[in-house]
Amino acid sequence: MVAFARRSFPRVAWLVALAALACGGGSDSVGTAPSAPTTPTTPTTPALDTTGFLEFVAGTAPLVIVAPHGGALRPTNIPDRTCTGCEVLADANTADLARKVADAVALKLGQRPFLAINHLHRVKFDGNRDQTEATGGNAILNGVWDTWQTSLDSARVRAARIGGRSLYIELHGHAHAIARIELGYLLSGSQLRMTDSALAIGQFLRQTSIAKLATDARSGASGTALLRGAPSLGGLLVAAGYPTVPSPADVAPKDGESYFTGGYNTVRHGSLNGGVTDAIQIECYSTGIRDTDANRAAFATVLANALAEFLKKQYGWPTAAR
Repeated sequence: MVAFARRSFPRVAWLVALAALACGGGSDSVGTAPSAPTTPTTPTTPALDTTGFLEFVAGTAPLVIVAPHGGALRPTNIPDRTCTGCEVLADANTADLARKVADAVALKLGQRPFLAINHLHRVKFDGNRDQTEATGGNAILNGVWDTWQTSLDSARVRAARIGGRSLYIELHGHAHAIARIELGYLLSGSQLRMTDSALAIGQFLRQTSIAKLATDARSGASGTALLRGAPSLGGLLVAAGYPTVPSPADVAPKDGESYFTGGYNTVRHGSLNGGVTDAIQIECYSTGIRDTDANRAAFATVLANALAEFLKKQYGWPTAAR
């Protein structure tokens, strides 16, 4: 049985700073990823932090599973986010899905991924935005944002120490017209509609959240193959029966089709700006994946199997010695 380290986070300043409220607008900017902390913190396990808003479980695999929009808590003493452009709809059942995926990976590999769940409803706090938009300008939540992001920083750094490099997976839910999984790598739909040769010649893979993997996969697969070929995560999910874009079966969203490219966390925690952690945003449709406990469990097993194969073939983990 894995022994987890414990750390208690300080109580967030909203208990004593009600006068510090600020009214701020949101921004669509995802910003620039900061460098990883030189002295990583240890995510608290297995319980929530002292406010009960955030949950972090330490792992033993070079994999981080995150659910930033699956929370249901709506504390009345925290103002709703009302900033212009702020998204406030939660991604239903993604917190439970993240936990099921983590459990399925542990069952498959015998090693547990790092897990992070934001339990605050998105109307209160957005776990995938810069501080101003995430908090809606409510300064009482600045401490929550700091804890959330520095703990994600820590998780990916610690995960990379295990395998020499790591993979950050963020689970979301979408309600787009087409029932398919959308994988976000920071490329737009129009960029994905380019040919493989155009993507390669234009060095667009360097602009993705898997920039490191695109040039250094253990399998030797090309960057475009890892983006939408048979060895890609999309290829593995399609082979398991889940429609996915990008993938060999659906290389790019067509012009006019809705598609999520990735967000603040995909930039901050992926390899776009260097580092050894790649990031993929997974947008899941509802019916057949998120809608029932049985469907969530079934998809969690499929995703865990796909991630295990992806880690083995592209990251060389587990090593033969493990």
